[in-house]
Amino acid sequence: MDLPKLGAPARRALASAGIVKLEDLQGISRQALAELHGMGPNALGVLEKACASAGIIVGEKIEKNRLA
Repeated sequence: MDLPKLGAPARRALASAGIVKLEDLQGISRQALAELHGMGPNALGVLEKACASAGIIVGEKIEKNRLA
């Protein structure tokens, strides 16, 4: 899923960290995102809302056999 609309500094920060789609945020903590140069509180809020809508939990990795 594509990233939501963000300001240029936030887009560059995510791209430099290798985050190009919403699913790439899975397993990355909010703190780690906040530490990226160019990532402000507004961009973090937009990303969190987009992740919540997509069922993606920031900071939690998906494990294939979580219940096994």
